[in-house]
Amino acid sequence: MQLTLKVTSDSDTYEVTTNLYVIVAWERKFKTKASNLASGGVGIEDLAFMAYESCKVSNISVSPSFDDYLKKLVNIEVVEDVVLNPTDGAPIPEA
Repeated sequence: MQLTLKVTSDSDTYEVTTNLYVIVAWERKFKTKASNLASGGVGIEDLAFMAYESCKVSNISVSPSFDDYLKKLVNIEVVEDVVLNPTDGAPIPEA
């Protein structure tokens, strides 16, 4: 799953996209599964953490402390979510 998040801080607005590393980091920190994202089991802190980690892997400068990053956020929203299914096989040609 990939989420594109629109982040508004007290000084900037930008978009970041999660990747597998970010989702796994979120699962580890919050002791949950990515499947909970689909059922609406995600809060603002979850989105903020994913945005924070996405910034770090995208070389966007952020505070070393998640709480300091969080204090500067004004708004965060999901712009797009893409469900990736790596188990989908290749199409079978019709005979």
